[in-house]
Amino acid sequence: MGNLEGKVAVISGAGQGVGQGIALALASEGASVAVLGRTAAKLEATCELLRERGVRAEPFVLDVLDTDRIPSVVEEIAERFGSIDILVNNAYSGCYGPLLSLSDEQFRKGFDSGPFAAFAFMKAAHPYLKLNGGGSVINLVTSAMVRWDLSTYGPYAAAKSALRSLTRAAANEWGRDGIRVNAIAPHATSPAYAGWQAAHPEEAAAFCASIPLGYVGDCEQDIGRAVAMLCGPDARYLTGATVPLDGGQANFG
Repeated sequence: MGNLEGKVAVISGAGQGVGQGIALALASEGASVAVLGRTAAKLEATCELLRERGVRAEPFVLDVLDTDRIPSVVEEIAERFGSIDILVNNAYSGCYGPLLSLSDEQFRKGFDSGPFAAFAFMKAAHPYLKLNGGGSVINLVTSAMVRWDLSTYGPYAAAKSALRSLTRAAANEWGRDGIRVNAIAPHATSPAYAGWQAAHPEEAAAFCASIPLGYVGDCEQDIGRAVAMLCGPDARYLTGATVPLDGGQANFG
């Protein structure tokens, strides 16, 4: 019996990469999973992997930029699964680049898909999370927030910094409801990382060499397993924290 047996997790951006890795790790601890994302085929592929681990998994097609739909999707999940115990805000669709190269629309997109979407999910899920002794929220941020040289990372770090502040505020306000809210800042071998590595091989090599543990984390074994721990009873007194899942490399550049 896993630490999350009987729990229901909602994970955005779970069709691939870090979101999928987190879903697999939570499933291995017994959690049922609502798999959210933009591409139906990817969601169903993730659901099949989760079902192979003996848990219930259902896909929900949703672009988190459509924040008006988020409350109704959360309500549908709660009705179909009977509860919501874990919320993982992983999906993000933002931009990178020098500040003067970006439009207002590009800059705004990172906030809409990041803190605004997470805010909508958290508010909608709150009534369900506080039931059954309380639930857990995990928001994904980035170590780019603490880089000294933020060249080309400004919009990304700005949106994620807002999400980090939102995480702490919710932890402070919702602790009495039994809800724990934490953030993680992962380095992971996601499709986004693979694309960046291919486009910037020299920078990627220097980045990897700067990680004390010597490698970029695996989406399930390094990131997902840590999230499973954070959502479980062993971390019951941890809330409002930002955990750097980066192999010790928290300030590159």
